Amino acid sequence: MKKKIDLFEIINDFLLCMIGFICIYPFLYEIFVAVSDGRFLAAGQVTFLPKGFNLEVFKYVLSNPKLDIALGMKNSFLYTAGGTLVGVLTTYITAYALSRPQIKSRYILMGIFTMTWVFEAGIIPTYIVYSQFGFIDNPLVMIVPGAINTQYLIICKTYLEGLPYELEEAATVDGANQFRILWNVYLPISKPIVATIGTFYAVNIWNQYLVPQIYLKATGLKVIQQILKDVVISSEGAGEMMQTVIRNGVSINQYNMKAAAVVIAMLPIVCVYPFVQKYFKSGILIGSVKG
Repeated sequence: MKKKIDLFEIINDFLLCMIGFICIYPFLYEIFVAVSDGRFLAAGQVTFLPKGFNLEVFKYVLSNPKLDIALGMKNSFLYTAGGTLVGVLTTYITAYALSRPQIKSRYILMGIFTMTWVFEAGIIPTYIVYSQFGFIDNPLVMIVPGAINTQYLIICKTYLEGLPYELEEAATVDGANQFRILWNVYLPISKPIVATIGTFYAVNIWNQYLVPQIYLKATGLKVIQQILKDVVISSEGAGEMMQTVIRNGVSINQYNMKAAAVVIAMLPIVCVYPFVQKYFKSGILIGSVKG
């Protein structure tokens, strides 16, 4: 039996494809500009598909010490890896404690966490507090202050509350303490929520601009987002380091360099997401809805 063609489905699919294309086109355009020969860019001949395909610009910007892109990538990787690890551990352990019914003050503690989410001190008071703790020009400012995000804590706590309490009772009968129950019972079945909040923390730290811009002034501590601002937006990127060069017969101009910097900055997150996607949907759904 042939399925009847529905006009609504055709129009709906067409509109969704168009919206998807509009969303992805800016990313594709940056990639095509980065891998095109600078001569075609200067002549305005690159509108969609690349012309004079090459990868010389990526070699150039990563090896050019004046651009500091390699340094920014290294720092961002270190901050993101450390911050994600610390964030996932502290959030999961805290969520586990707040989800245990034997802790009578868990609602009061959760209320205190929620207050920090709703009310913020502001930039100036926060700067004063951070300076007192020695976070100025200290890489730990990217890790410690954001170690527990209240939103992620609520999602993780809700997920753990949805797991059968009989698991803990059975483990307790077998003589397991709370640490062993956390590590050997609950953690192995919490891969969806761990992957979910891990992705949240990684994306949040990787995309941080305001925090490093305020607290990390030393050149050796800058993250890729700060370098990206200097290359793409700031007038600092219009000087000698952005002049057109010829490498292996390929012209590399400022448009190539800016596009390559953007692609390099977004590539790690784009590459990581497919590996956690299978956990992401179930983790965020189960962790957001209880019952």
